[in-house]
Amino acid sequence: MNNFTYSQSGLHLTEQFEGDVLKSYQDTGGVWTIAYGHTGPDIVAGTTCTQLQAVAWLTQDIAWAEREVNKLVTIPLNQDEFDALVDFTFNCGCGNFDHSTLLAELNKGDLADAAKQFEVWCKCDGKVVAGLLRRRLAEEQLFNGGN
Repeated sequence: MNNFTYSQSGLHLTEQFEGDVLKSYQDTGGVWTIAYGHTGPDIVAGTTCTQLQAVAWLTQDIAWAEREVNKLVTIPLNQDEFDALVDFTFNCGCGNFDHSTLLAELNKGDLADAAKQFEVWCKCDGKVVAGLLRRRLAEEQLFNGGN
């Protein structure tokens, strides 16, 4: 089992793609979202937060993604690989990561095929979403060492 923590480089990736919105909005899937991609039953139309709350939610939300990646990945990772997987898990959800071909290929030790799986996760309602594709490509690039 790995025992990484999310790096500043990884956090920058998440912040870059999530933005910092202090008023709730519906994401491309229609989910009410606020701050740095925070969702939940308490986030509804008109919800607002402070910058301090946005950072607190991000810290909490990243923590569960870190735990899940450390728990589910059974092969040794490097920091870039870990960071890419945490951003992916944060954005797509633990259940999706847990049941993904990305994780299966990774745990078989096939890093090349695992990396190709990031791009599979760029759709909403069966249609490619440009922002998701950009995010998946950035995760894939980070996973591959930034090359």
